[in-house]
Amino acid sequence: MSKEYGILNDAQIAALFAQGGISCERRLDEDQIQPASLDLRLGKYAWRVRASFLPGKDSTVIDKMERFLLHKIDLSEGAVLETGCVYIVPVLEGFKLPENISASANPKSSTGRLDIFTRVIADNAQQFDMVPTGYEGPLYIEVSPRTFPIVARTGSRLSQIRFRTGEAVLDRDTLLALHDAETLVAAEQPNIDHRGIAMSIDLTGDKDGLVGYRGKRHTGVVDVDKKAACSVLDYWEPIYNRGSQDIVLDPDEFYILVSREAVHVPPNYAAEMVPFDPLVGEFRVHYAGFFDPGFGHAAAGGTGARAVLEVRSHEVPFILEHGQIVGRLVYEHMMERPKALYGADLKSNYQAQGLKLSKHFAS
Repeated sequence: MSKEYGILNDAQIAALFAQGGISCERRLDEDQIQPASLDLRLGKYAWRVRASFLPGKDSTVIDKMERFLLHKIDLSEGAVLETGCVYIVPVLEGFKLPENISASANPKSSTGRLDIFTRVIADNAQQFDMVPTGYEGPLYIEVSPRTFPIVARTGSRLSQIRFRTGEAVLDRDTLLALHDAETLVAAEQPNIDHRGIAMSIDLTGDKDGLVGYRGKRHTGVVDVDKKAACSVLDYWEPIYNRGSQDIVLDPDEFYILVSREAVHVPPNYAAEMVPFDPLVGEFRVHYAGFFDPGFGHAAAGGTGARAVLEVRSHEVPFILEHGQIVGRLVYEHMMERPKALYGADLKSNYQAQGLKLSKHFAS
């Protein structure tokens, strides 16, 4: 059943292309349209800039960038983007959105698990990752590798964008009713309020006691377009449960951990992890916040899938204990059920996941 408001599905995103709401001189990649989002592709050049910025309501990105530009990098054959540097990259896709459609962006799952900080910027924007209704113009991606240097090229896909019309977020009562009907999280006593469903940390470890990973410094590069090309131990230090079921997060170190709860996103809904909640601690728990329709859904090859958490503490060391709340999951209505669900339909990388690194590392 179609709704007048909600997140656009894959067929509706394809229709935006057909109607001129999204355009590109280059042909779409076969799997670029996801069940509830569109992958954005890097353009021909990256501009290294002195610092991150927002253009503000009276400026375009290009106009503002002239003040901070250091040099221009050709991405056509691939280039190394260094850690600690900030790059601005135009995306290949252009936009002329209808007056009733807005959009929001997030890093892709694999991008977040590599600790690549990305944010989408629109002309005249006063906030990151938000595209207003009726927006016409280019989009740009701010790219800043934090732990590993990366190789990226024209066409690399680091970010994804969702389109919506109206207010799509489920309120507390609707969310409670949906959980009762569909079991959104596998928890004995789910913590659900107006901010969404609470997610907590699992520090018990797997059968070998593996709790998570901490990123190493001064590693080789990671090619963002190559699967299983890197050795895990060259880039990651495994962390094991030694009996205490807690972990001290060192400031500015990057950790891959996993939620205690298994997550389920029914086909007519999409979800997003709130990336930072100052009420639970001075740390960030998720870069790539989108959960597509069908994530953890039994009919799409899942039986609930745990959320992988990309964790970085700010300013001070912070102790995480098993079962501690680390963020919240917000659910939204789809306008229509997608033609293809996350999981079996798309051969998705993370459908039946527990603790799992990005697809770039050989298992």
